[in-house]
Amino acid sequence: MDLELTGKVALVTGSTKGIGRAIVERFAAEGCHVGICARNEGEVTQAVAELQKHGVKVAGSAVDVASADSMQAWIEHCASALGGIDIFVPNVSAGGADASEDGWRANFEVDMLATWRGVQLATPYLEQSDAGSIVVISSTAALEAFAGAVPYSALKAALLNYSGNLAQDMAPKGIRVNAVSPGPIFIDGGAWDNIKQAMPEIYEGTVAAIPMGRMGSGAEVADAVAFLASPRSSFTTGTNMVLDGGFTKRLQF
Repeated sequence: MDLELTGKVALVTGSTKGIGRAIVERFAAEGCHVGICARNEGEVTQAVAELQKHGVKVAGSAVDVASADSMQAWIEHCASALGGIDIFVPNVSAGGADASEDGWRANFEVDMLATWRGVQLATPYLEQSDAGSIVVISSTAALEAFAGAVPYSALKAALLNYSGNLAQDMAPKGIRVNAVSPGPIFIDGGAWDNIKQAMPEIYEGTVAAIPMGRMGSGAEVADAVAFLASPRSSFTTGTNMVLDGGFTKRLQF
């Protein structure tokens, strides 16, 4: 299926590794020009060079998404270098299970406030697109009790409420808003890889709780994001796509 993404422009936060990197790789493979960012400038420079091998334009900057000035400079740079913005994917997360006051503040600043800020900054460009789309990255940790009363889960749930309501506000402007909630996703060198090495009993127990018998991949998340963001999903807005191999046990209505 041609996703009709050739020539479109997609910006993805936290996109030099992990799920974010898989998403921009998928967009670039579809012929989409991409804007990337991360905190590490060396990682951004390397990722830009590697993504350019797809034959698309790539813009990248070292960005602290918790800084309004840093986010604004990145979005304006990408829009200028790439010719606008058609797709915005707020992916970056503070992660972790730190339930201290600092942990709550970090997840609010990075997961929630940075998403809101990015949407505010990207909207004027998305309004000029004929295929404006936002795809928010949440988590199945937002949907069921998991890992305790930690800020990561609470803020990921807040993102789903925000994206659902935002979809209603943005639809008259021609901008679609959807969310993707991955379950356990295995990335080499990522969180579940680290858990597998340090706490194998937790890793094996989690895999055993997934009816499909395995964790997902970054590429599988990226495929879902690319479809939801694409013009081929033009009548879909306000949805949350769960990608978890059956890990969450609630029924999807």
